[in-house]
Amino acid sequence: MTQRDIYVLQSSDQGRSFIGSKVQPWEIGACPMTSMSLTLSGTRILGAWETAGQVYFGATEAKSVRIPSPIAAPGEAGTRKHPRLAANPNGEVLFAWTEGTAWARGGSLAWQLFDAAGRAMDVKGQAPGVPVWSFAAPVARPDGGFVILY
Repeated sequence: MTQRDIYVLQSSDQGRSFIGSKVQPWEIGACPMTSMSLTLSGTRILGAWETAGQVYFGATEAKSVRIPSPIAAPGEAGTRKHPRLAANPNGEVLFAWTEGTAWARGGSLAWQLFDAAGRAMDVKGQAPGVPVWSFAAPVARPDGGFVILY
């Protein structure tokens, strides 16, 4: 009841069997009330998750089924939840998450743009007004831009 470790799993046989690895351990004696996200960026599969109030994302290695280099959202961990990803045709990744949300409580939205190599770019921001029980939905536009719905 206390292990909320994050795993990545892969199936090559329509879900009859899986291989995988632990991405990050997390011991907490409560339901973290968060979520995860997956998206494609070219041939890469990107995943995002929360561990202990901080949100992360990373690219999976297909052969080893692991995420070797998790990237944390910039700034201090705290009440970050519901990470979401969108990738444009250039390989840039918009990483969005909520801050301050909890059971029956809304919060704010935060985001950071990363280049195809996983380096933070100058584009980042924060906005209030995420409703109760909601989270961000970043979308990559065909022209390379992004839109965040919340």
